[in-house]
Amino acid sequence: MAFEVNGVTYETDEDGYLANIDQWNEDAAKWLAEDEGVDMSESHWEVVNFLREYYEEYRIAPMIRILTKAIGKKLGKEKGNTKYLYELYPGGPAKQACKIAGLPKPTGCV
Repeated sequence: MAFEVNGVTYETDEDGYLANIDQWNEDAAKWLAEDEGVDMSESHWEVVNFLREYYEEYRIAPMIRILTKAIGKKLGKEKGNTKYLYELYPGGPAKQACKIAGLPKPTGCV
């Protein structure tokens, strides 16, 4: 599967996750978000950027429990909870936000 934005073709796996995470950019993220029905706000980008930094450091997409804990540490308690994250990403904060961030599908409980 694939999609095209501004003349660039992005390959995806059968679940719609980018096949090549190095190809990710803001245009791809916006397309993926729209495809997921997510209207990206500053708060959405904050989570996406956090996930990309986390992945850069640990080479893994965090499960939801780890995600909420890590976001709470970095961005504050009011953002480090599942209620807040599900409001931003109703399709599942770990799964949906990772897809938009161009990261692989998280493993384990998502």
